[in-house]
Amino acid sequence: MNLQLSDIGQAIQLAIAPVFLLAGVGTMLIVLTNRLGRLIDRSRILDDRLRANPDTECVKELLSLHHRAALLNIAITASTACGLLVCLVIAMLFLGDTTDLPLDQYIALCFIGGMLALLVGFVYFMREILICCTFMRSQQMQVIAACNARVAGWSASTECGRAGRDAGPVG
Repeated sequence: MNLQLSDIGQAIQLAIAPVFLLAGVGTMLIVLTNRLGRLIDRSRILDDRLRANPDTECVKELLSLHHRAALLNIAITASTACGLLVCLVIAMLFLGDTTDLPLDQYIALCFIGGMLALLVGFVYFMREILICCTFMRSQQMQVIAACNARVAGWSASTECGRAGRDAGPVG
């Protein structure tokens, strides 16, 4: 096997695009693990709060966090599989180019598998974000409803006080 410098240069050129893809997958893994870390921190706070004072709101949030964590775990697993498959693509590109092995079909299969795994990771990441936003919106609506009820109660008590004052002395 006579390996030329130009052959190595061509192999490196072939591997550049998958390397950039691998950098993007790494960034996605950082985002996913950071979100999972925040979920774990929040669930620990809610666990402590529930031990001190059982509350249905805390239970609802904790269940939502557990569901979101499961989705993130699937997204992390799929993204990691994508990264591994992209690494295989890079290795096979070098191996095929330097040894003249016919690895074209294996490279294509690994690349397609990597893209499908990345797609699964993005889909589960999107599902987690949608659940997060839905839960956050429902909490905001509950807070707004409670504030409106307090304001309505405050207005009614103020109106009653004014009616008594405006009527003048009784007697």
